[in-house]
Amino acid sequence: MISTLLPQSLGHAVVASIPAPTWSGFDIGPLRIHAYALCILLGIVAALWLTDRRWKRRGGPEGSIWDIAIWAIPFGIIGGRLYHVFSSPEAYFGPGFDGTGDLSLIPQIWLGGLGIWGAVVLGVVGAWIGCRRANVKISAFVDAAAPGILLAQAIGRWGNYFNQELFGGPTTLPWGLSVAPEFVPAGNSPDTLFHPTFLYECLWNLAGVAVLLLLDRKLKLRNGRLFLLYAMIYTAGRVWIEMLRIDTAEQITFFGVTARLNVWTSIIVFVAALVAFIVIGLLRRDKPEDSVYLPGREPALEAAPVGAVVSGKAEAVKTNALKNDADTTAAKSPSSDAVAKPATSDAKTAGTTVKDAPSKDV
Repeated sequence: MISTLLPQSLGHAVVASIPAPTWSGFDIGPLRIHAYALCILLGIVAALWLTDRRWKRRGGPEGSIWDIAIWAIPFGIIGGRLYHVFSSPEAYFGPGFDGTGDLSLIPQIWLGGLGIWGAVVLGVVGAWIGCRRANVKISAFVDAAAPGILLAQAIGRWGNYFNQELFGGPTTLPWGLSVAPEFVPAGNSPDTLFHPTFLYECLWNLAGVAVLLLLDRKLKLRNGRLFLLYAMIYTAGRVWIEMLRIDTAEQITFFGVTARLNVWTSIIVFVAALVAFIVIGLLRRDKPEDSVYLPGREPALEAAPVGAVVSGKAEAVKTNALKNDADTTAAKSPSSDAVAKPATSDAKTAGTTVKDAPSKDV
C-alpha cells in the first residue's frame, strides 16, 4: 500500500536499495587500478593492523609480523587464485575442458576470482615458513591472526560488488541488488534484483570477528583452537550463502545429493575443524600454551650463559659458582687461630661466604 502512495521512480529507488556500482576503478597513466584489487588490498591492511596488535599482546617478537606476512600474503594470493581456477574452470579451459577457454585469464586476478580455501591453505604454508624463520610457533600466530583473516574477508567481499559478480538468485526483498544489464544472467529482465551475497558474507564475517575477539578474551583459546573456531564460523555461513549463488561452478554429487563444490568443501572443513578443536582441547587441557616461541628458541634462554637468571637451572649454576669461590678463598686463608676460627664458623653457618679474611686474599 505504501508503494501506491509513492511516485513510481521513488518507489523503485526504495526497493532497489543497493544500486549497481557506477565505478570500478581509475587510471594512472596506462595503469588501471581496479576497485576489486583495492578491496583486497584494504582487507590485507586491516588484517595486518589487527593481527599486529594481537601479536604484540601475545608477546610476539617486535617486527616479526612483517617477516611472516611477506611469506603468507603472496602464498595466499597464489593459493586463492589456483583454487578459483580449479573450482570454476570453464572460463579458462572451456566447458568440459574442451580447450575453448582462455588461459591468459588465469593471472588476471583483478577481474575477480580468489578462492578462500586455497588462500588459507597456501597462506598458512607461507606463514609457517615465516614463523620458522622468526622462531615462533605457527599455532600461536594463526590464533593471533584468525580475527584479522575474517576481517580481511569481510572487506574483500566488496570487490565482488564492484565487479558485479557472484550474486545470488532473484529476490523481491527490499535490499535486493541491482546489476548493470550486461551482467544480468540470461532469462532475467534487466530490472531484476538479486540476493547481495557479498553483503551477507560481509556481515556474517564481521559478526564472526566480534565473536572471536570476545571468546578469545573470555576463554583465551590457544594451540590453534581460535583458528579452528574461525574456520567453523566462516564455513557455517558459507554453506547457506553459497547455496544462494547462481554463478557457474563445479557441481559435485555425494550420497545422491548434488551441490556446488564450495558447499561440500565448507561442510568438510567445518567437520574437520570441529573434530580437531575437540581433540586439541582434550589433549592440551592441562598444558596451556604460554610462549609464542618454538621450544629452545626463546630469547631468555640465549641470555642465560652471560649471567641472566632465567630459570631454576641458571640460578643453581650461579649458587654453585659462589660456593666454589668461597671454598677456594677459605683454603687460601692463613691458618692462625685468630683468622681461621671465624672463617670456619661463618662457613658452617652461611655455606658460601668467608668473613674477616685478609685483604690480600680477597
